[in-house]
Amino acid sequence: MSTPSPQEEHYAERVYAGVLGKLIGVYLGRPVEGWPYADIQHRFGLVERYVSAELGLPLIVADDDISATFAFGRTVPDNAGEPPTAERAGRTWLNYIVEDRTILWWGGLGRSTEHTAYLNLRAGVPAPRSGSTEQNGSTLAEQIGAQIFNDAFALMLPGDPERAVALTRAAASVSHDGDALDAAALLAAMRSLAFGERDLGTLLDAGTLHIGSATVLRLVEDVRAHCGPHRHWREIRDWVDERYGYAHYPGPCHSLANLAMTLGALLGAGDDFARSVAIASSAGFDTDSNAGVVGCLNGVRLGLDALSGGPDLRTPVADRLLVVTADGGECVSDATLEADRIVAASALLAGGGLTDERPRFRFRYPGSVQGFTPCPHLGGDHTVLTNVSTPDGRALRVEHGGHVSTPVFLDPAERLTHFSTVASPTLYPGQRVVALVSAPGTGGAVRPYALYESAEGVVTRYGDELRAGSEPRRLAWEVPAVGNLVPFRFGLAVAEEQGAAVLVHELGWAGAPVRFGQSGILLGSIWDTTPPALRPWVSSAKHFEADFAVTYSVSHPGPGGVVTIGTRDWRDYTVASRLLFSLHDTAGLVVRARGHRRFHAGVFTGGDRVALVREHDGTRTVLAERPFPYDRDRTYDVRLGCAGTELALTVDGTRLLTAHTTEVLGGAAGFLIDTGTMLADGFHVTGTPGTGHHHTPPRKAWA
Repeated sequence: MSTPSPQEEHYAERVYAGVLGKLIGVYLGRPVEGWPYADIQHRFGLVERYVSAELGLPLIVADDDISATFAFGRTVPDNAGEPPTAERAGRTWLNYIVEDRTILWWGGLGRSTEHTAYLNLRAGVPAPRSGSTEQNGSTLAEQIGAQIFNDAFALMLPGDPERAVALTRAAASVSHDGDALDAAALLAAMRSLAFGERDLGTLLDAGTLHIGSATVLRLVEDVRAHCGPHRHWREIRDWVDERYGYAHYPGPCHSLANLAMTLGALLGAGDDFARSVAIASSAGFDTDSNAGVVGCLNGVRLGLDALSGGPDLRTPVADRLLVVTADGGECVSDATLEADRIVAASALLAGGGLTDERPRFRFRYPGSVQGFTPCPHLGGDHTVLTNVSTPDGRALRVEHGGHVSTPVFLDPAERLTHFSTVASPTLYPGQRVVALVSAPGTGGAVRPYALYESAEGVVTRYGDELRAGSEPRRLAWEVPAVGNLVPFRFGLAVAEEQGAAVLVHELGWAGAPVRFGQSGILLGSIWDTTPPALRPWVSSAKHFEADFAVTYSVSHPGPGGVVTIGTRDWRDYTVASRLLFSLHDTAGLVVRARGHRRFHAGVFTGGDRVALVREHDGTRTVLAERPFPYDRDRTYDVRLGCAGTELALTVDGTRLLTAHTTEVLGGAAGFLIDTGTMLADGFHVTGTPGTGHHHTPPRKAWA
């Protein structure tokens, strides 16, 4: 792996600060989103701490501001670095959004701006018309989403406000138009320039050059003239509400009301990061959205050190976030991973290629813990975690022993959330975890472990103990199967030895599981068709349920019923199931899915043919096909393999089809049903030997 230059590392760290600032702002403001200002003032005063626990809520939850920001940013890598156009961004929406379930506020046609735009896209109305004033009217077109969902594009283009604005406008025009696009353009230009410019006045001067609307320009000039750190933040809030509050605009959450409050928070706090996000969280407008915008911009502008001033807003977050999309294996994420993906996308936009493969956890940035905390299920309150510099980079230091862990799936203790949360694990039974650990000085003992959720409670499985020494040693462990369960946390148990401290230099896994599967009857009661074993699956099919005769029932009333499990690390593998076809147009198995409109499949169609197909943004290409008359209500043993460029479909032990594809990137596996129902008895994944199970784990940073 090449060593980044100081300039590259400075840029990457500022991206990380921007991502982390976004998370801090959203988590700070989210618990009071929708509260009247007077209620926030009475209950909390200034929201300068996380108040989730006081309200009985988890801190780390799914949020549209976070999911949309990082999902829509995939438009760049998903199109091999081609600049986002509105049309490409619209296809990204359709690939990653599960209708009524992920990312958006599903408030209804004509009420929710993004829901309306999505329905337009689904009906064949292309972007940018999908979000235009002509299509939807100015009220819908000028709500807040444009300025809160598109931070990633400016982070990809440091010091290049023209391109940052162009990409942001293109992506935002999928759902917005008019003054909302000018508000987004202003913030995008400021965000891009903040990599090299700290002064807010200078950033605002430059940002206003990208505003075409006289209305937006007057608002910015007015806020600048009346808001600053010399005024108490409540005076600023009251002034903004009087001049630009919701009462002045139509719709539920207008862009200009929130732009005014966002600028008021920035100007009122000056160069105090913690105060800026606290003001935005306390003002009673769109608290999480505005605080997220403020946090991202000030993270980039002020740098990582500024995030540690004042109240400790980093430790509780522990870098964690959820990106809830149809690509379920990418849901459980962290600020380092998302920052690295943005940095890699920046290189693609600059004409570069794919980045070096890297382990999932490498603790690259000062203070980064990538979700690792003292394990909430196994105690360890005395354990201290810190990010430290080493001769080879950075590492996670574990002091005083105990259990430390990071989520690899949705933690049952955090299941309560407002927005629908669907996900697949990042780690599976049958995958091989590899870590590099050391224990300078007295040495220390380390054991890997995983936690699983069962009906009876949390199940713990440990690996063998490794005695760490002064030089990094390799710890390897194949995650064990526990019935049909999947792990929800992975951790390291560090022995409590006097004076011992263990360093985790890097940790990760690669490739599909050597073996993983679910089988048998998952149904515990005919009234409970969604038992815990179905939680790792992400379904765009209208009905994906446990069946009373076989393992799964997959049903959808139209085309595009896709159900998947797995991650982008799954590249070369075979998936197998016993399929039984009912009424249907097309049905079969899916591999290498990156979202639910980009995958390969082996399918049975029309009652008399089998085919290998490639689905790409709604276009299905037949790679190979042949006649194969088959019967309804008869079980077929079906296997679909992918290895390199080759796909192979086997039915009842006979290979029927092979084909080659130019796309070899990894992805999830599962089922496809078009207009009908298919039953599936069991589901088994077998990784191809030699594709990542026995070496230091790589991970494409952008993937």
